Amino acid sequence: VQLQASGGGLVQAGGSLRLSCVASGSILSINHMGWYRQAPGKQRELVAIIGRSGSTNYADSVKGRFTISRDNAKNTVYLQMNSLNVADTAVYYCNAGIRRVGSSYTMDYWGEGTQVTVSS
Repeated sequence: VQLQASGGGLVQAGGSLRLSCVASGSILSINHMGWYRQAPGKQRELVAIIGRSGSTNYADSVKGRFTISRDNAKNTVYLQMNSLNVADTAVYYCNAGIRRVGSSYTMDYWGEGTQVTVSS
C-alpha cells in the first residue's frame, strides 16, 4: 500500500493550492483520510481529517480556509487551501487508515509529503 501526494508548490500569500493524495495497492477498505503538516522546527500537526462517511474535523488555524474532501471510488483525498498565509508553509503529509486485502485490522499509512511554500 502506498500513498502518493501531489499539488504542493510555491504560492503568494492570499493564493490557493489543491493537494491530492491517492492510495494504491491491495486495499480492502479505507477508514479515515487526512492531512498533517510539519513546519521547520515544529512538530507534525493535524490539518484536517475526513471519515469514510464524510465527517470532517479541522485544525482551528485552517477552519474557513481549507476544505478536505475524498473520492472513495478513487481512493483519493483532497485538500483545497484558500487564503494561504506564510504560517501555512510546511511539508504536508497525507495519512489514511487502511485495511489491506487479507488483513483483519486497519493500519495507518503515510505519504512522503509535499512542500507548500507561501511567500509574503
